[in-house]
Amino acid sequence: MQLKRVVVTGLGALTPIGNSVEAYWEGLIQGKSGAASIQQFDASLFKTQFACELKGFDVEQFLDRKEARKLDQFTQYALVSVMEAVEDSKMLDASPNLDRIGVVWGSGIGGLKTFQEEAKSFFEGDGTPRMNPFFIPKMIADIAAGQISIKYGFRGPNYVTVSACASANNALIDAFNLIRLGKADAIISGGSEAAVNEMGMGGFNALKALSTRNDSPETASRPFDMDRDGFVLGEGSGALILEEFEHAQRRGAKIYAEIVGGGMSGDAYHITAPHPEGIGARNTMLAALEDAEISADKMDYINVHGTSTPLGDVAEIKAIQAVFGEHAYRLNISSTKSMTGHLLGAAGAIEAIACVLAVNRDVVPPTINHTTQDPEIDPKLNLTLNNAQSRLIHYAMSNTFGFGGHNTSVIFKKFGQ
Repeated sequence: MQLKRVVVTGLGALTPIGNSVEAYWEGLIQGKSGAASIQQFDASLFKTQFACELKGFDVEQFLDRKEARKLDQFTQYALVSVMEAVEDSKMLDASPNLDRIGVVWGSGIGGLKTFQEEAKSFFEGDGTPRMNPFFIPKMIADIAAGQISIKYGFRGPNYVTVSACASANNALIDAFNLIRLGKADAIISGGSEAAVNEMGMGGFNALKALSTRNDSPETASRPFDMDRDGFVLGEGSGALILEEFEHAQRRGAKIYAEIVGGGMSGDAYHITAPHPEGIGARNTMLAALEDAEISADKMDYINVHGTSTPLGDVAEIKAIQAVFGEHAYRLNISSTKSMTGHLLGAAGAIEAIACVLAVNRDVVPPTINHTTQDPEIDPKLNLTLNNAQSRLIHYAMSNTFGFGGHNTSVIFKKFGQ
């Protein structure tokens, strides 16, 4: 069968460096750090006392207070970013067939804060199980997709992918495949996460995964730098409207970019550490290139997973050099996590938006906070250090890798080339 083309017609973002797509993009291009001391709880006894939290966000500006109280933060964030994306796409103005519009969302953890609050209430009480009736519906990861579909009446395929930090990219790949196979006209996809709370910070600290640069939070996320010491936890959401090309064309939709390939792989190595030679990362990039039916030398920009961990950054660079060979030196490579921190299951969503806008506007966001060259990383690679760079971008790739060895890559193409 002839596969259908899939394009991006709407974007929505709620991030630690901007609460809309344009604010997010401006923060990226300016090299703005979203890291600061934690405001949501007293983190003074934690090994890490900072994170990339949302700034100036009031959910009641978007949702009714009574409605918001029934939702965990990760679902609130999802709904807010989807509102922006749906409005941006103007898809509802064309009276679409709602049976043919789906939601495929991603979240690595789901309602962690809800679980924490309910457990705290139970164990501090007299042992009587007086659970909030919204406890389970607030906590379960799939509820974000359900709430989005209920709000808009979307009756197409509806579910959430859970693959740790690869969750949003898995959602995008599934959405892409469903549309090109003719199973839907459009799908709202992306991811959301809200793990900046006591359990989230404490859990990642116990893994020794987080930076402990408490004296300088804004410089703590430093991918590829020799002195990197772990990632910075972030929160937020990103939403993309993926649409079948002819469907978008018929309604005169604005098209940001085309999605042309997706790759997935497993490391089969370790629960938290990447394969030291980046075998899984290599395989997923090769799979994405094969799916897109393009050669490696067509790629212009890679938004890497680049979490600022000692092992992960080196493994990913090894994988890139294995896949792209000499062409690796002609690529722009950058990690926007240096600014946003790591949004876990939502990382792929906001990083896909960065790729879409890079392709659309021919600008590469930087990798900030780089001061010292790591001898294990080839100095001839263009890591887009500290400042954005302008260049013609025909193809951009977004990589996300998750605990458990889950690897994903998505490729976006300049529309109309």
